[in-house]
This record gives sequence, C-alpha cells and structure tokens, in this order.
Amino acid sequence: MSQTHKILIVEDEPAIRMGLIDVFVYHGYEVDFADNGNDGLAKGLSGEFDLILLDVMLPGMDGFEICNRIREQSRDQAIIMLTAKSNDEDIIQGLSLGADDYVSKPFSVAQLVLRVQAVLRRVVGSNEAVTCIELSEDTMIDCQNLSGKAGDKVLSFTRREIDLLQYLQANSERPVSRDELLHKVWGYADDLELETRTVDIHIAKLRRKIEADSASPVFLTTVRGAGYKLEIQPPSPLK
Repeated sequence: MSQTHKILIVEDEPAIRMGLIDVFVYHGYEVDFADNGNDGLAKGLSGEFDLILLDVMLPGMDGFEICNRIREQSRDQAIIMLTAKSNDEDIIQGLSLGADDYVSKPFSVAQLVLRVQAVLRRVVGSNEAVTCIELSEDTMIDCQNLSGKAGDKVLSFTRREIDLLQYLQANSERPVSRDELLHKVWGYADDLELETRTVDIHIAKLRRKIEADSASPVFLTTVRGAGYKLEIQPPSPLK
C-alpha cells in the first residue's frame, strides 16, 4: 500500500479480535480496537479511522446503534459490519443504517482483507463523476454534498449511495448487473466469488428515498435478468 490506512476493530470476542488485529497489522495497516460498544462509539466518532470493522453483538451498545450514531456525524466514514451468517435481519438493518458492506461470520480472513481493501480504494479514490443528477423536474441529487430533494422532501445520502447513483447515471443507456456494480462501485475483483445482498439492499434504500412509490419505481428500475437501470425523466413540454 502506498499509504498506511488506519482501521478500528470493534469486536468483543477476544480470539476473533486478536486474530483480526494480527491479520491487518501483518498486511500493513495501523490498527486500534475496542472490545465494547461504548468505547467503539467514542473511537468511531473521533474521525481518526479510514475504516471501521464493526461487530453487531457488543456489550454496552450494539453495532446498529454505533453505526447509526456515526452516520449522524459522518456520511463518508467507511464501515463494514460483521454479522451472524444466517441472520438476514442483521444484514438488512446494518446496510439500512448506512454500512458500506457486511461480512458474515464465520468468514474467510483472506476474503475479508480483500473486501477491506476494496472499500478503502473507493473511499480514497478520486471521483470524476457528475456532481448533480436531475432525475426529473422536482427530483435532484447533489452528489458533492450527499443531499438532494424530491418535491418538498429533503434527501440525505451516504457516500456509497452516491457512488452507486453516479455509476448508474454514467451508464444510464443500459441496465447494469449486480456483478458489475460489485466490481465497479464496491471495488471487488471480478473473480472474487461473493454471496452478498449488499447491492439489492442499497437499491431498496435508494428507492425509498427517491421514488414516490418504492414498490413501483420510476427512476431506479429493474430489468429482469439484466440488472438495474437509472431512468432520467425528460422535462415536461412547455404549454
């Protein structure tokens, strides 16, 4: 790595925590840790870390509350949540609160390292995409300020949501597959086999924000068998 990234590991199980610390120190990261929710929140709010690995089940305060509190302060902070493998509710809740991604326990250490590297590439990489997306006359997204409006409703986005919208906008002439989004937006290698619902959950989050009816999307549509497509609505003709 050309620069040393700093990672915070919030994990209460000693064996897992020490194993993660050893792995990321070995790979050249600067690592700090917290073994309970209260300390994890305090360190997470410091703004000192490039990425936070955040367990869900913690003493004092759970990972969901920590993620939510951090997102209230920073929509750019990279967060990967560690969830129970079979618990879909944990996955959906964590991503809905603004986590960039999740990794299910038990996890492959090698794959976790690759996913951390991918998220960090997106966080520190330059972004030359458009700064404003006008979906319709009354629905606009300000990509630089992670905000927008839909009619009278004020919108707030995470950096990952904006990255996703910008990529779909840049390729709005065609549907974009989940695998392509994982590669281009999340930065995962083409040959990295992932079982993840992160794309679908992020799409569902965006629809709840920008669509009048998320069950019948107009802007962010699904093309069966092909992927997702961003539809820009043309302005109404002058009367």
